[in-house]
Amino acid sequence: MQRTFFSTASILAAIAVILGAFGAHILKEKLSPELLSTFETGVRYQFYHALGLFIVGILIKDSQNKFFQWAGICFTIGVVFFSGSLYLISTHEITGLVNYKWAGPITPIGGLCFIAGWIFLFFGSRKK
Repeated sequence: MQRTFFSTASILAAIAVILGAFGAHILKEKLSPELLSTFETGVRYQFYHALGLFIVGILIKDSQNKFFQWAGICFTIGVVFFSGSLYLISTHEITGLVNYKWAGPITPIGGLCFIAGWIFLFFGSRKK
């Protein structure tokens, strides 16, 4: 599981950097300031939780603690739901995505996954 979390964290962090650069150099001219801010929020939270996933990978090395495993799973799902939905919502005008309203309710589910991941990390750190 450690390798999976490190691999996933590496990919998520690389994608966050790529999307951040894409937003700063290309989307800056194509999106309204509000939509660009939404896109940047997705990138920021993706990167934070990629780092969180690295932490989980380090912690899980010495302990096959189920709380740490659940933290990593929640962080990964959270990135897909939270950041992914923000990317869809913010770029809907330039991608031509007409039916994007369904993505709005997905965002808080991703946020709940992030919160759950940090709570699992807390409980994992308390377990002997």
